[in-house]
Amino acid sequence: MRAQIVLFDGFDPLDVIAPYEVLYAGGLALEGAVSVELVSAEGPREVVSGSGGLALRATTALEPRRADLIIVPGAAGRVGEAGEVPDSEVPGGEVKAPEPKAVDGKRDESIPVLLGRTLATELPARLKEAMDDPKVTVAAVCGGSLILALHGLLEGRHATTHHLGLDLLDATGAHMVRARVVDDGDLVTGAGVTSGLDLGLYLLEREVGPRVAHAVEELFAHERRGTVWRAQGPVPTAF
Repeated sequence: MRAQIVLFDGFDPLDVIAPYEVLYAGGLALEGAVSVELVSAEGPREVVSGSGGLALRATTALEPRRADLIIVPGAAGRVGEAGEVPDSEVPGGEVKAPEPKAVDGKRDESIPVLLGRTLATELPARLKEAMDDPKVTVAAVCGGSLILALHGLLEGRHATTHHLGLDLLDATGAHMVRARVVDDGDLVTGAGVTSGLDLGLYLLEREVGPRVAHAVEELFAHERRGTVWRAQGPVPTAF
């Protein structure tokens, strides 16, 4: 399995590193049967996160045709106010990033601004290519789901995101689910920032097998939380 984890300006480092470490460990456990690389829509470059200038290097370009799994992180920055959320008239309408504001004389790098700014890059087109290919699984951590949603790629799909973004996810036409990890076939999404660990372990279990996932879980001394939500089984009639 070849995995690509997307970097964009202002990304959240933990959204990237948590699944990277899990998948990398899975590759070690299987002697290279799982590979993982950091990519960007623009190609090889140093990409600065939203966490104090911490940077990671994308070693190659995001190329869905060369990947089995693509993971999209969220952004790190100031938590925006409701009015700063990008106007999500999707699908059909144009989505514009909110205008950056000055905060204490400094350039505002709020999470809504950072997420919205990705819409002016090549990233949405590459992600659409991946979403249109049934052989590619697209996963997202935290606000990564909102990047997909704001470009109209989650309409009618079941997904989750950080709890502060659930209303926006719902407004874009996605079926919002309050769960730690949501499996909607070739789309798998995680909720808050630390859900990247659970997402990575679940993807290992689903794509490679529970023995490898369990071994990595033990290695990291981390137990996955919650039930992975799937559109299966009877619908609860109470509560």
